[in-house]
Amino acid sequence: MLFLITEIAGITGLALYQPVLSNENYVGGAGADTRVLVGAFSELIVVMAVIGTAVTLYPVIKRQNEGMALAHVCGRLLEAAVITVGIVSVVSIVTLRQDGAGPSTDDGALAAVGQSLVAIHDWTFLLGSNVILGVNSLLLAYLVYRSQAVPRIIALLGLVGGPLVTTSAVAVMFGLYSPLDHAIAALPVFAWEVSLAVHLIVKGFRSPPAIPRNTGSVAATSTLSQA
Repeated sequence: MLFLITEIAGITGLALYQPVLSNENYVGGAGADTRVLVGAFSELIVVMAVIGTAVTLYPVIKRQNEGMALAHVCGRLLEAAVITVGIVSVVSIVTLRQDGAGPSTDDGALAAVGQSLVAIHDWTFLLGSNVILGVNSLLLAYLVYRSQAVPRIIALLGLVGGPLVTTSAVAVMFGLYSPLDHAIAALPVFAWEVSLAVHLIVKGFRSPPAIPRNTGSVAATSTLSQA
């Protein structure tokens, strides 16, 4: 459920942010502050759900590799922190529009500050919800693939989608291609999270029987005890 919440709340927040993101002179205009603040609240829900996925999955995936499971938790916390910076930048634009204007205020300067805050949001979105997300998806997909806790086709979506969205986001950073192309490259990781969420809701993790280590030693000890 937490994975689905991140997707729904994230898309909702991005849609509600559009008056700020698409209007270069939002600070000096009429504004749509309530809509933008609701979008910020939606993104706060994303932050809490992102942390929640890490916390709830950790006891399961640490059985496969505790170090990598801990890395996944840290990565999700970093992802949440970067998204939070983006939220702060957007709500700062609302404050600037409401309180920044005055008789001696330079409208051009206000617009420049507003555009700078939008740029901060755009970068946090690219880094947190794409670059770091891709690394986190790869870690989780690798762990569930090795443990066979979910069908391998679902894990393969994460193994492919994670590196793809990270590589694509880095390419956008260096201007190698457009954000529209990046949106297409992000589809596999979106499919990975949704399919994983649906599978866990419907069937949960598969729990293959654990294979005890040093079976021969255990059997020998049992034989000696019987003797």
